[in-house]
Amino acid sequence: MKTLCSFLQVGRIMHQGNQTTISEFLLLGLSNRAEQQKLLFVLFLGMYLVTMVGNGLIILAIGLDSYLHTPMYLFLANLSFADLSSISTSVPNMLMNIQTKSQSISYESCITQMYFSIVFVVIDNFLLGVMAYDRFVAICHPLSYTTIMEPRLCILLTVIPWVLSNAVALTHTLLLLPLLFCDSNALPHFFCDLAPLLRLSCSDTVVNELVLLVMGLSVITFPFSLILFSYVHIVRAVLRLSCTEGKWKAFSTCGSHLTVVLLFYGTIVGVYFCPSSTHPDDRDKIGAVLFTVVAPMMNPFIYSLRNKDMKGALRKLIYRK
Repeated sequence: MKTLCSFLQVGRIMHQGNQTTISEFLLLGLSNRAEQQKLLFVLFLGMYLVTMVGNGLIILAIGLDSYLHTPMYLFLANLSFADLSSISTSVPNMLMNIQTKSQSISYESCITQMYFSIVFVVIDNFLLGVMAYDRFVAICHPLSYTTIMEPRLCILLTVIPWVLSNAVALTHTLLLLPLLFCDSNALPHFFCDLAPLLRLSCSDTVVNELVLLVMGLSVITFPFSLILFSYVHIVRAVLRLSCTEGKWKAFSTCGSHLTVVLLFYGTIVGVYFCPSSTHPDDRDKIGAVLFTVVAPMMNPFIYSLRNKDMKGALRKLIYRK
């Protein structure tokens, strides 16, 4: 973290030249009404605690139960860790700002927060694609599952999403560093998100916006294509089964993942693609709340309530405690 902050400071000094730049941002939050701050504090504190406990229990249950040491649960543990980290990049700072009635965040902390928020949202997307491929192999090639999903491939499918998500975040961060923020430092958001920062800059952001569009579409399209490919073949394979019980069992193994996929991509379509009169700043805040707070909170419930093995592991973990 210190190395990253030092890098940001050096990069900023190199690009500011003779122009005056700001040293901190003001996060205006979700609302500027004083009477709503206590409600927001209680609401987001509750969601944060639920998310931390829910995802933490899933990681613990998978780690301690040897029956769950399979590729599917390895990917689920990574998804839970990403969700736990995603909400931790924004909500604790927001709660502290409400409690201390301070809206300021330093330039370096803001860029660092933006970097990690991008990492964890992007990795969720990639992991959903990887998990869809795992279900495709399990249902369409059950006899070859252990051969195909060998430990080396599982590690590769776990590491690649982390590498790609960091590459995406690093690209946006490096392109943001040369930009100047000279007119205003008030950010109409509850954390440092990329799109509001680009709108706040007084520099030319055409390249940044183009890269954001191209990389954003790529990050969405490739995993979604893998998910679509996997489920088309899964549905075909299941419909060929003559036994109704076998069909139900096959679909039930995908139920949790499919629910999370619908929640994730439904949010993208609803917030960013559907025509709306919503102001861009409000749209960004709605999207950020859904991606960084609501989805990470809902995922543990979806996987624990719809998955018999996970419910059994959580029950054993709680009774053990």
